[in-house]
Amino acid sequence: MERILIVDDERMIQEMLKQMLEMRGYLCQTVSSGEEALEELAQNPYELVLCDMNMRGITGMEVIEHIRQNYPQTASIMVTGTDDPQLAETAIRTGAYGYLVKPFRENVLNINVINSLIRRRLEIESREHRQTLEAEVEDRTRELTEAMEKLKRADVRLRYSHQETINRLLRVAEFRDNETARHVQRMSHYCEFLSTLAGKSREESDLIRIASAMHDIGKLGIPDHILLKPGKLTDEEYSLMKEHAQIGFNILRGSKVPMLETAAMIALTHHEKYDGSGYPKGLKKDHIPLAGRITAICDVFDALTSIRPYKPGFSWYEAINWMRQHSGSHFDPGLLDLFINNMDHVVSIKAKYPDHEA
Repeated sequence: MERILIVDDERMIQEMLKQMLEMRGYLCQTVSSGEEALEELAQNPYELVLCDMNMRGITGMEVIEHIRQNYPQTASIMVTGTDDPQLAETAIRTGAYGYLVKPFRENVLNINVINSLIRRRLEIESREHRQTLEAEVEDRTRELTEAMEKLKRADVRLRYSHQETINRLLRVAEFRDNETARHVQRMSHYCEFLSTLAGKSREESDLIRIASAMHDIGKLGIPDHILLKPGKLTDEEYSLMKEHAQIGFNILRGSKVPMLETAAMIALTHHEKYDGSGYPKGLKKDHIPLAGRITAICDVFDALTSIRPYKPGFSWYEAINWMRQHSGSHFDPGLLDLFINNMDHVVSIKAKYPDHEA
């Protein structure tokens, strides 16, 4: 059972965080100041510290810096009432694994905690493996070949662990939307295939496959009455729905793991349009990252050809005709041609991952 230390000078915030986390099975301890936090850390081990930024005496930033220097096996998340990108960047550079802005939704808290604990475990495993490997190489140079094989296996395990991080986050999303799983499987394989057609290496295309699965993770931050509405959204509801791109980026950003960095970029840009009319940034043409342009095509194709409670599905022929009409406006025309010209393989992917109703 993971132990979490909650550091906040507001008793109400302490109790709220403790209640949310203990319901998830974590063992929580609360303190009211940076000084108390340092004393508690000196006496008891913790896997994670949730630390308020603005406190009298020792600040939250100083607590996080102290944890980084003295307790490398302890993860930390900054909690603050200030939504300041520069402050968030400073916190991440100082050593925080995440950045939560009050007030926050319980789902956002859970995702930050899960991600931080998984990242902590990966870093500990990687550090321990590196130390062991260095000792073996130093003491047994004649066994170098065997050591290199161990490193390759460790890289495979680490990559698997990164994907497990994403799978767990997607599992949270599936609790909100039962359509997510099959849609994610299809469009992520479409993305891998189109990336390969665009000239990317096998490794790069595999990275896009895994990362694109996170494109709609920001919908965790969208209220149920909007996300699950069977009919057409109002203008106000649609404006709120569009925020999922930025929310997804905020959830995934700040990681040094390439897979999660790519996922953050895809979450932010998969609704940008080639002519600059998309959201949230209004990016145009090559200013939209390649992975974002690829995901836009694959996401729309699967949405058009899928049956939903509020609409029938297009045939793949109807879908590509519609998409051709938006070539150069919504979609990158070169990538769309590659996609359409290899429709046999695209259709085979769709057949491999049918909706549960089928």
